[in-house]
Amino acid sequence: MTSPTGPRALGDYLKARRAQLDPGDCGLPGTDSARRVTGLRREEVAQLAAISVDYYTRLEQGRVRASAPVLATLVRALRLDEDQQSYLYELAGRTDDRPRRRRPVQEVRPAMRRLLDQLTGTPALVLGRRLDVLAWNPAAVALYTDFAGIPASRRNYLRLIFTDPAVREMHREWHHDARDAVAALRMEAAADADDPALDSLVAELSARDADFRAWWAEHRVSSATYGTKQYRHPLVGDLTLDCDTWGGSDGSGQRLMVLTAETGTPSHDALRILTSWTAGRTDAGRARNRTP
Repeated sequence: MTSPTGPRALGDYLKARRAQLDPGDCGLPGTDSARRVTGLRREEVAQLAAISVDYYTRLEQGRVRASAPVLATLVRALRLDEDQQSYLYELAGRTDDRPRRRRPVQEVRPAMRRLLDQLTGTPALVLGRRLDVLAWNPAAVALYTDFAGIPASRRNYLRLIFTDPAVREMHREWHHDARDAVAALRMEAAADADDPALDSLVAELSARDADFRAWWAEHRVSSATYGTKQYRHPLVGDLTLDCDTWGGSDGSGQRLMVLTAETGTPSHDALRILTSWTAGRTDAGRARNRTP
């Protein structure tokens, strides 16, 4: 039985893939003569990949192991998408040489946007990968900061907790909250270890904060979706808020974080006062809470 990976399996995939391609779509000149094969010829793949016909033939026959540079040029020649690229490198036994996956731009899902717009009396944020802040409502601005004034590339919940003096000072239990946020990021890193933006964030915070370095080295992880936050707001004083996070099921990694207070408590009254001050700016806030 043929191995599911290795030179023979790679050769079978190369033959199958070139049979799926049209010469015209690959920029090859047309021909008036009838083609004896479906798709591309071996010679045409070799031409597109800038390798010898003999070498490509041996690849298809499973007589030679593909090098990383050859795989990279075959990806372009055979017009492989990201899933097909992953499959190609897996068959070739060169997963360590695979280019890092290109991540799509984070855009707030319409359902998340609708939920956010409907939450007028309570602070709410949409968090993306790496705890990036993707969207917010006016109440979240009143509680935390003017997110629109922060460049999109720097708009990150964990970065705010560690580097923004006002946000840091507002957390009455800063060490507890910051350590939990690090654990949440560490959990995400385990599932997406090759994210260069995450590596950059970790390197930045490690260089700037000794607590972050220590907590990151602990390898403590957390996927908690609820908890309690203790704040001391400069305008309304102490707040005890329940923090709940709901994740989408579409694989985007987007989460809606909502902060509420129990009805009838001083925190509920203070939150109502705080959000009422932003009511007149609701439309403007909604217009500005989109990631550029």
